[in-house]
Amino acid sequence: MRVHKIIASTLGIGYIGKGGGTVAAVVAALCWYLLQPSLLWQWVIVVVLISLGVISGSKVETIWGKDDKKVVIDEWAGMCITLLSVGVKPIYIISGLILFRVFDIFKPLYIRRLEVLPGGWGVMADDVLAGIYANIVLQLFIYFNLLGTWSHS
Repeated sequence: MRVHKIIASTLGIGYIGKGGGTVAAVVAALCWYLLQPSLLWQWVIVVVLISLGVISGSKVETIWGKDDKKVVIDEWAGMCITLLSVGVKPIYIISGLILFRVFDIFKPLYIRRLEVLPGGWGVMADDVLAGIYANIVLQLFIYFNLLGTWSHS
């Protein structure tokens, strides 16, 4: 069970308490920037995070309860989905982080409804959808050059 706690809390980030989800998303964005994974590795990372999140989220739910604040692997997955195939530029990462947190916190467009799914699926699905929405908006911002001249650096 200890392994699932470590995975679900993303190496303990979830134990921060209030703001743990934001900290997890920031750390994920920073890691993404530092690693600058290729498109293939981006997909591998996302699939692994979602899979581990569903499994570990289900396991720790029996101890911590439904979607406990200590579970932040879902923020990692959602943040990585936000940054899928957008390029690794600081303005994209920062914009993606803001967009993801907005979608994750306010949960518009049916995101909240996914929380009722059982076990780790309910933990992960809302953040996956928030990441998808954030990615679409970020892609549109980039396509229409709405991030200004910073996106050309």
